[in-house]
Amino acid sequence: MSRLVPYPLLTLGLVLMWLILTRFSLGHLMLGTGVAILAGWAMGALRMEGPSLRRPSAIPGLLAIVAWDILRSNAAVAWLILSGGRMGARRSGFLRVPLRLRHPSALAMLAIIITATPGTAWLEYDADTGVLLLHIFDLVDEARWRDLIQNRYEARLLEIFE
Repeated sequence: MSRLVPYPLLTLGLVLMWLILTRFSLGHLMLGTGVAILAGWAMGALRMEGPSLRRPSAIPGLLAIVAWDILRSNAAVAWLILSGGRMGARRSGFLRVPLRLRHPSALAMLAIIITATPGTAWLEYDADTGVLLLHIFDLVDEARWRDLIQNRYEARLLEIFE
């Protein structure tokens, strides 16, 4: 059974999502199941190693910080858009941030955090140099943004993963 369905929860979740997004019928159930099984095989072919958490007790603190930052950023971006950008003072820009993170799961979490925060977008990561390229909607102070990424998010992810 594990060879046919290597990731049963993923397969079940994909079938349920397929049925939610389409109308329920026997044909959609069969097609969704086929697609989900193929996706499970593709995941199995990747042979990804599971995340190894060094200090999982730090996760709730990181989640609280991220939730607060997302709320605060939503309000700031909404204000910039509704107020017209402080009379043209808003300046979008690109920012390069050197990272110490190397763990793939930690980098994936950082990408999710940055992309989920309104006003920021993860554009590129150079694994050779460890430099992250971001787009910031309102880039007023580059040093503040580097400090935010490195000391607020990266430091906690290093604590959790490495």
